[in-house]
Amino acid sequence: MGIKLRLTIMNFLQLFIWGAWLITISVYWFNTNQWSGETFGAVFATLGFSSIIMPPLTGIIADRWINAEKLYGILQILYGISIYFVSRCSDAHSFYSWMFLAMLFYMPTISLNNAISYYILKNYTKYDVVKVFPNIRVWGTIGFILAMWVTNLSGNKGTPNQFIIASVAAIVLGLYSFTLPKCPPQNLTQKNASVIDMLGLNAFKLFLQKKMALFFFFSMFLGAALQLTNMYGDTFLSDFGKDPRYANSFVIRYSTIIMSISQISETLFILTIPFFLKKFGIKNVMLISMLAWVLRFGLFAFGDPASGLWMIVLSCVVYGMAFDFFNISGSLFIETNTDYSIRSSAQGLFMMMTNGFGAVAGSYISGYLIQKYFILPGGNKDWHHIWLIFAGYALVVAVLFSVSFRYKHDNLVTENLQH
Repeated sequence: MGIKLRLTIMNFLQLFIWGAWLITISVYWFNTNQWSGETFGAVFATLGFSSIIMPPLTGIIADRWINAEKLYGILQILYGISIYFVSRCSDAHSFYSWMFLAMLFYMPTISLNNAISYYILKNYTKYDVVKVFPNIRVWGTIGFILAMWVTNLSGNKGTPNQFIIASVAAIVLGLYSFTLPKCPPQNLTQKNASVIDMLGLNAFKLFLQKKMALFFFFSMFLGAALQLTNMYGDTFLSDFGKDPRYANSFVIRYSTIIMSISQISETLFILTIPFFLKKFGIKNVMLISMLAWVLRFGLFAFGDPASGLWMIVLSCVVYGMAFDFFNISGSLFIETNTDYSIRSSAQGLFMMMTNGFGAVAGSYISGYLIQKYFILPGGNKDWHHIWLIFAGYALVVAVLFSVSFRYKHDNLVTENLQH
């Protein structure tokens, strides 16, 4: 089996085990169990807290003490076990506890997946990483889409079975990862090393560089918006079913499949990233992503399952650009602007800022705002104004980024990525 195919399988399963429940958890939470919105914000914040704690820590471990592919496999198996127990929870408190544990194991695997892919491509092949990785990574999004369809079409989007699907696939991925080519530590301790060197904290020095500090800063602020439509999108569409005009709509019955258009769009936009990076550079690609988020939220604000269906569909199409252009381009930016000895750690820092501090803020603040200001009489949510607030936030971040981040991209794609 070739290297590209082996990495493709890893990336496919990496997001399959997330897509099985990430989009449909809101239906299970609100519609099946009728638990509170504020508590739901706390559950989604477990993704963020886990990303603050674990990716930098596991990145340091992979850089210094243990093969990355072995650490990755251990974490996936532990995630598979934990997410199974999520399916057994009957109350919000235990659900939160088990989900937090599952996320502690899962979230660092996202950055480890990137680090392993980059290392194997550079050390076991002669491929150009910037050109080849997006073609491999796109299969992760396909895995996410397939998981969403499996969950929806099997009738499990409102049941605990969605977590069991993820559990089985995660354990398979964990066992499979032990067969990957070896990815040994690259930052071994030297004689007379400083305390920072011994603890593997070198990557945190990146915050002393203005370019990198600004990159991480805006990663955090955009990270606050990255999971909002995953948190609320399926519930938003399902809530139209409360209106007699839309009760029998295809959109209501197959809301998860409608949402999967977003991930289908991802598969297309991932493949355009090398072109956009070379043509426009990292700053403009990230700025395009931020403006796409404004459209993503704004179109949701005015869409509906009838005359406004085109806006919901277009919002899902725009999502591919909004999500990919930031996440994949940001990951490649880290890979091409950091020393090889700290790249796993640096990828962990990127994850910490986006899916960590950013996601925690986005989860808690959105949950609070919705519960406090956007619950209508009768318990329905004012989705129109919720999405407009999110769109306004994304626009402010985009404007600030455009005037403050300075980066010349001349050598981004052609830079020599070998050690």
